[in-house]
Amino acid sequence: METGDNLGVQQAEAALAKENDDVQLVYTSNLLEMVLERGNLKRAYEQVVRNKGSHGIDGMTVAQLKSHLQENWEQTKSQLMTGKYKPSPVRRVEIPKPDGGIRLLGIPTVLDRMLQQAIAQILNGVF
Repeated sequence: METGDNLGVQQAEAALAKENDDVQLVYTSNLLEMVLERGNLKRAYEQVVRNKGSHGIDGMTVAQLKSHLQENWEQTKSQLMTGKYKPSPVRRVEIPKPDGGIRLLGIPTVLDRMLQQAIAQILNGVF
């Protein structure tokens, strides 16, 4: 029995827990669809283009990404939806440091950068 200041607390806590479970279920069951939603992918593409950057191991530049997507998106999306998509290895570049050492830098392909950006945009919203 609830009395005084505790009146309704258990019901409110149960309702809040149920609401959190519902939100969790929506995010986890639709996460991939949210990542692959056209508007999210468009924002990710635009961000990669804005950031510019160098090519990955496949040699594809940011300028070539749009035509690549137009020709290959259905196959890429199918691989993503079935869990068969494999990101390409990163291109390793050595950056000289002022003290004479080197810093290793990994450069993903522009397609992988776009997909990473699309994932990050959704996960940032979730968390």
